[in-house]
Amino acid sequence: MNEPLALGIDIGGTNTAYGFVNRRGEIISKGSISTLGHENPAAYMKALGAALLPEIERYEKENVIGTGIGAPNGNFFTGNIIFAPNLPWKGIVIPMAEMAEETLGIKAVLTNDANAAAIGEMMYGAAKGMKDFILVTLGTGVGSGFVANGQLIYGHDGFAGELGHVIAIRNGRQCGCGRRGCLEAYTSATGIVQTVNEWLSERTDETVLRASNGALTAKMIFEAAERGDAFARELFDYTAKILGQTLADTVAITSPEAIIFFGGLAKAGDLLLPAVKKYMEANLLNIYQNKVAILQSALPDADAAILGASALVW
Repeated sequence: MNEPLALGIDIGGTNTAYGFVNRRGEIISKGSISTLGHENPAAYMKALGAALLPEIERYEKENVIGTGIGAPNGNFFTGNIIFAPNLPWKGIVIPMAEMAEETLGIKAVLTNDANAAAIGEMMYGAAKGMKDFILVTLGTGVGSGFVANGQLIYGHDGFAGELGHVIAIRNGRQCGCGRRGCLEAYTSATGIVQTVNEWLSERTDETVLRASNGALTAKMIFEAAERGDAFARELFDYTAKILGQTLADTVAITSPEAIIFFGGLAKAGDLLLPAVKKYMEANLLNIYQNKVAILQSALPDADAAILGASALVW
């Protein structure tokens, strides 16, 4: 095989997924290692190298033209992961791109996971052909990547586009970042569970969610709403309202053609996205109304992060 390949690596809090991807977005091979259980970043990189070096040799090193890495708090300009709270090595700066280059012998570029997803969406997914869009990741947290005039916006320091940490509700709920009222504190999977627990303690509505004894997950709430549980459905509407109102403000900054949703919670689809669209439109400045599409990611769930990271190379 002589076609050029990009190596995409997605570093998650639990697992690290990787794949060799051609320019058409076809994954030629893939695998994973645990992110956990390594004493320090050097030990982690050694384990990653042990998994990847035989694969690189198999495809012939000159054909693997670069490595793209998506990681929480990854900085495109420096190649460092900076104080990522959900990685095992909290509170330190990890020169991940440099370490990957030394271990694998291939040029490496790094960005945060949401930016990688935005680039993947632009190259292979729902944003193909778009020059102005916002990608929003709804999962354990809320991430985002902003593309304007065909370019990902990094800002002067590489940290632009933190939609999850704009204030959605002034003096609101405590967020894991240390501030109050962030969008992430209400519209992430974690935030939704917190809303349910607050409502259950304050209200007396009949709902199947009362039987969970405090062990609720976003998936359980979604399933209850799908089965018609009025309490769970109201919760999705409440979440959509906060998200839609915040997106209406966000649209005024970059005037995107579309907002694309990615991640576990985005799969709530009909329960969430039409309501998000409704609340966004109701709060938009009139010059933006009926111009912004709300879309779901077109990248395959299992491979989206690998594709996003590999797209950095191209």
